Amino acid sequence: MSAVSTELLSRFDVAGPRYTSYPTADRFVEAFNTDDYIGALQQRRTGAAALSLPLSLYVHVPFCESLCYYCACNKIITKHHEKGADYLRYLGREIDLHTAHIGTGQVVTQLHLGGGSPTFLSDAELGELMQMIRRSFTLAPGGEYSIEVDPRTVDAARLEHLARLGFNRLSFGVQDFDAAVQKAVHRIQPARQVFDLVEAARARGFESVNVDLIYGLPRQTPESFDRTLAQVNELRPDRIALYAYAHLPQRFKPQRRILDAELPNAAGKVTMLSRSLDAFMAAGYVYVGMDHFALPNDALAVAKRQGRLHRNFQGYSTQPDCDLIGLGVSAIGRVGATYSQNAKTLEEYCDHLDQGRLPVVRGLALSRDDLVRRGVIMALMCQGALQFESIELAYLIDFRSYFAAELGALEALQEQGLVVVTGTGIEVTATGWFFVRAVAMVFDRYLQADRNRTRFSKII
Repeated sequence: MSAVSTELLSRFDVAGPRYTSYPTADRFVEAFNTDDYIGALQQRRTGAAALSLPLSLYVHVPFCESLCYYCACNKIITKHHEKGADYLRYLGREIDLHTAHIGTGQVVTQLHLGGGSPTFLSDAELGELMQMIRRSFTLAPGGEYSIEVDPRTVDAARLEHLARLGFNRLSFGVQDFDAAVQKAVHRIQPARQVFDLVEAARARGFESVNVDLIYGLPRQTPESFDRTLAQVNELRPDRIALYAYAHLPQRFKPQRRILDAELPNAAGKVTMLSRSLDAFMAAGYVYVGMDHFALPNDALAVAKRQGRLHRNFQGYSTQPDCDLIGLGVSAIGRVGATYSQNAKTLEEYCDHLDQGRLPVVRGLALSRDDLVRRGVIMALMCQGALQFESIELAYLIDFRSYFAAELGALEALQEQGLVVVTGTGIEVTATGWFFVRAVAMVFDRYLQADRNRTRFSKII
């Protein structure tokens, strides 16, 4: 029996946020500036949060040697590796400006390097970056320290170097093993190369290896993707992230190189998703939620079983709710009841730092209503359930009156078997967990007021 019917998948083939935050990043405003961010940093330093909340770091490295046509990330395509050294100097300035406001030695339990391709940096440059971080922060023993890896830029020796630097988790960008699809998206990487790297990572003792896949790419068919699924199951990474390709050429120029005629139709995409769910669950993977699968003994699957899942700008996490400092071009952070984002262009980012200012150009100070709804949405997205009383005690509201309209809207989802609403709370069903974004969207005040959802990816 399929994990979920294609009919139900087709019904929810609609656009919606991924809820790595609430409110979502498209709600950030330029009225929130560097001074607001500094205020949040200083409040963390002087408040109780500095003692009780762990800290997470995200570092964005925007450089890539070649362009992948599907990519919607903030990146800079260049073969000039000397740009890496210049960028590190600016990252050092940004780190120093942060420690001027929060002090040195704050404990970090989670570090993630993303991009772009962090492995664009040389071994020496990655070592320099980690030294800068360790001089300013304290990396806690047993923390999660991960890096995104372009398989085309590393070998076993480089993986060994990453382990020596302290990284204990890797994420390999695969997308698809099919040669025709790789050619269509301008990303050629033989399957053997990935298999060898994963084997080397296991031999070195990395705690978790993730593989990213994308369905809906040009020249993909359900049959061709079946072959990729079989290869991934043979590879057996600890985690799998399966994303739907969002074709938005009007927003992302690289996607204009993809021919619309080569894209699979909606039915083909739904079939690929359905077969992926079946294949991974048959292979013993746990559906963690929102595109994420993990082997039963992986920390992410364990956290789901124990009700300890959390969600941040990198997706699902085992780390408790914490402040996040984003470093680098376009990086997003969360400190206290604020979100912030750095300048999106390298020129503007460097200009701010040349002036001795943190490069924050927009963000959001959350209102009381934002905080209440964030609590509800994150409970649904992470635990798949909430008790009215817990929300009422945390935010001093009467849940049924505050969310009367939303509870009414949930009736349709309850009829479809996605949720169960009782007198004391809301529970997402086993089937509903595959559509948890649709459940969360009911409580998104901004989304309900603005029906223009074309900026979002499809929820399945």
